[in-house]
Amino acid sequence: MEDAASNTVTAALVVVGEEILSGRTKDENIFYIAGYLARIGISLREVRVVRDLEPEIVTAVNELRPRFTYVFTTGGIGPTHDDVTTDAIAKAFGVPVVVDPRAVVAMRQHFSDKDLTPARLRMASIPEGAELIDNAISRAPGFMIGNVIVMAGVPRIMQVMLDAVMPRLAKGRPMLSRSVRIDAPEGDVAPGLSELQLTHPGVQIGSYPFFEKKRLGTYVVLRCADEGKLTAAVDALWTLIAKERFAAVASEEA
Repeated sequence: MEDAASNTVTAALVVVGEEILSGRTKDENIFYIAGYLARIGISLREVRVVRDLEPEIVTAVNELRPRFTYVFTTGGIGPTHDDVTTDAIAKAFGVPVVVDPRAVVAMRQHFSDKDLTPARLRMASIPEGAELIDNAISRAPGFMIGNVIVMAGVPRIMQVMLDAVMPRLAKGRPMLSRSVRIDAPEGDVAPGLSELQLTHPGVQIGSYPFFEKKRLGTYVVLRCADEGKLTAAVDALWTLIAKERFAAVASEEA
């Protein structure tokens, strides 16, 4: 759903994979998707990581899809026995899984008849009524059903699927951000930031401590889709910095 106050298009992400939870695989998709969506005006509000178990995927998707404009999922649509995301999404929507002829045609562009084994053909099984999402790399498609976008877990393939589905989606105002590095401990900066947040409620203000050259410091990151509101909050931050006599510089880091 859209945030009525700001017309923000919102999203959640469900990361499917026992390998992520066990630490065997480092997830690269969350960082990429969050930045990608922010640049096109979709605000990622929640991320869940679940095991490769149908009930857990169904629960996560059904809890999230009424609350957000879109729910993205990554992982679990490959050819092996533990790739259960497709079945789970179909169950969440109460529809059967069918072999989609369009998916078979797409996969024949990459696989020979010999290589298109029954296991690989599992990747042509799609919830009935879903729209396909093109996969320009290995041709096994993702899909979109309702407001749920289902993509591969392999980062390079996920990225081309994200590119392919984006033209279909509503976009909001891109989130703008400014970052200021303050050479003072977060505890010293916090009282002023609390006051700043109260006087600029439309701007997200985050503080992130760092330790460098045996000194504590704080990155302050301000985010807002409205450039005027963001500029006003940044100006107020610099006024605070001058008042407290903190050493600070504008920064690209967060």
